[in-house]
Amino acid sequence: MNRNNFLPHVALALVLILVAAFAGQLRRWQKEWKHRVQIIPAEDKRRSPINNVEAAPYENRGFGAPEVLVKFRQGVNEEAIERITLGLHDRVEDEIESVPGLDAIDDLDDKTAEAVAAQYRGLPEVEYAEAVFEISADDFDSAGSPITPRDPRFSEQWALFNDGSRGGTTGADISATHAWTVTTGSDKVVVAVLDSGVDYTHSDLASNMWIRPNSVDPYEDRDLGTIQDLHGYNAVENSADPMDDNGHGTHCAGIIGAEGGNDIGIAGVNWKVQIMPLKFMNAGGYGTTKDAIEAINYVIDRKKAGVNVRVISASWGSTQKSRALEDVIRKAYEADILFVAASGNASTNNDRSPHYPSSYNVPNVVSVAALDRNDQLASFSNYGLKSVAIAAPGVDILSTWLGDEYEEKSGTSMATPVVAGVAALISANEPKITVDQLRSRLLAAVDPLNSLKGKVVSGGRINAAKALGTK
Repeated sequence: MNRNNFLPHVALALVLILVAAFAGQLRRWQKEWKHRVQIIPAEDKRRSPINNVEAAPYENRGFGAPEVLVKFRQGVNEEAIERITLGLHDRVEDEIESVPGLDAIDDLDDKTAEAVAAQYRGLPEVEYAEAVFEISADDFDSAGSPITPRDPRFSEQWALFNDGSRGGTTGADISATHAWTVTTGSDKVVVAVLDSGVDYTHSDLASNMWIRPNSVDPYEDRDLGTIQDLHGYNAVENSADPMDDNGHGTHCAGIIGAEGGNDIGIAGVNWKVQIMPLKFMNAGGYGTTKDAIEAINYVIDRKKAGVNVRVISASWGSTQKSRALEDVIRKAYEADILFVAASGNASTNNDRSPHYPSSYNVPNVVSVAALDRNDQLASFSNYGLKSVAIAAPGVDILSTWLGDEYEEKSGTSMATPVVAGVAALISANEPKITVDQLRSRLLAAVDPLNSLKGKVVSGGRINAAKALGTK
């Protein structure tokens, strides 16, 4: 090969070597860039939180919803948690501040939730790990002179005053008209409705909706950022708008606190109260344990910030047990918040087949069964001599609905806010009552019923007048 032919070949070889080297470096850069974009180390997240959560919920950050809830053992610090999650190609989506060591974790490898949970359960640093699962609403489709409100549809509210119409039994109610001689509620008491949100524009609810006072700072989550929680919290979208798009939460809210005496619609158990909407269920009436936990965590934070939250009303459930959900409900107890929960609508004995969260053995939990207008246990209602605390009206209950409407619904979902509402009345009358005293008062303030013997702990239906000492 002569000199003239040799030089072009050498030049071509050098060009090919340089191209190959550059391509290899480019692949390394791409891999490193991809790694940095997909995983947000906890330290970096917490130094630079996303401040506009409404505009950029976690679904819009290029990640999926968290699949598992992991409780790391005491002493495992954030650096160790970051190292573990990075090693498993996961990310901490949110730290549940009220339960130290509890994190919601998003897997980035498209594994099943149970497979991811199993990975974490095998680590010595982990106390427990569980898959996030779906839960659903518990509705069911099929002393002086008494005070009667001016609300035009009050006569249809048999749970508050049963006159025997529509095949009912006179007096088979919660004696609300006698209780109201003591108090009709207070706008200093806050009840959190943990549900599908609430239509806070409904004409019978608007004046009783909680609005964050100027003295309380916006909700700040180290992982999710700042949320301008004017009306409450939306855990589905990690936003400040808990507007109901299902109807279930609005119905429950009306039972607790539709404004009484305003010449509109119906009256709630409380004529005056502050209803804090917490949206963790979607338009289909389903939510996840993770979002329920986020919402309860929010309530605990607001209580610590000075908001007088006395009761959480939870009209939903599942037969699956979540230790993480139990842990955060226990933290609500430590924050002096009552947790009233639906017993479920499967006609089963919760002593044998538990229904959660109503079956958690936590001191602030009050499990509620449903009664019909004749003081009989509703055909669909769960029960349990050891695990279901009390019963309340839950069949054909008229309450507020979307679009400024009213509808009748049945379920332990409807019985639950009746008891939550009575708890709020007690709190209005006795502002310093503790959560333990409040629970004991509810269980003692019942009308014993033969239909409930061997069915619920208290053996009776809640009586609001007795709870306030008027009977």
